[in-house]
Amino acid sequence: MKKTLSALIKPHTTTDFFKAYEKNEPLVIHGLSDSIQDLNDLPFLKSLDNLLNCWPNLIQAHLPDVRDEASSIDTTAKDARKLFDNGMGLLFNHADTISPVLHHWVQELRKDLGLSALTNSRCLIYATPKGSGTAPHFDQNCNFVLQITGVKKWWIAPNTQVSNPMTRHTMGLPIDPELESYLEMPMPNTMPKDIKLIELKAGSLLFLPRGCWHSTEATSDALSLNFTFTPPTWIDLLAAALRGRLAQSSQWRETADGVSDFERSASAIEKFDYLLAGLKADLPTWKAIDILGATETD
Repeated sequence: MKKTLSALIKPHTTTDFFKAYEKNEPLVIHGLSDSIQDLNDLPFLKSLDNLLNCWPNLIQAHLPDVRDEASSIDTTAKDARKLFDNGMGLLFNHADTISPVLHHWVQELRKDLGLSALTNSRCLIYATPKGSGTAPHFDQNCNFVLQITGVKKWWIAPNTQVSNPMTRHTMGLPIDPELESYLEMPMPNTMPKDIKLIELKAGSLLFLPRGCWHSTEATSDALSLNFTFTPPTWIDLLAAALRGRLAQSSQWRETADGVSDFERSASAIEKFDYLLAGLKADLPTWKAIDILGATETD
């Protein structure tokens, strides 16, 4: 079977999915099996020990002080098992780079979602010991979480503090300055009241939209596979196109000299105003289709 969004959300339809997607609402499916058989057949997903025995890269271990990737260390596969047995969750990043099957899945899903070719698309594998999990936070990406083994509880709530965040944030930790600049409400210290509890078992799938508050806890040792997408915003597409366009000009490529020198700042400002005037004259000729033609190379 072709690896598509349809296979991952069966028996739901893509129409069902995009209704939730456009409303930024989670979608939960239980009992997946036949449509994801090639994922279930991957030897390294059979157990944590299988995964550790074949994993070639460093592994991120989440420290118990925050229980979040914001407080973590990198470790080897040999030491990761000891950390897991001591209650620390493990993150295996970019699993698609070691598996053609996962690489194909994540790329097909990205296309079915209609996301830009500039999207950071990757597979993550989380190993969570019983009683451990993640602190309340939200992500700047969207995730498909496929529970492979064990049971994991998810507490999910809408984010009324900021829509379309461009930065991840963990509750109680310092706020990224850019994120803070466009907050609509102060950050909470506890999860919102309109929280929803979801329990994922082997074969369960959760689509978690970008920006949703969530925290987790495993009620048994658990292994899950994430298809994670961090797509560019319209800001990113415009910025990429703008840089490419301006890079063709030797004047725009000049060193921004004198900008912090009081005696030369007037000349620097005059030069910058001249360049901006040229850009202002050029912008009316820009068309969205031309920008997308340059960024979407699939």
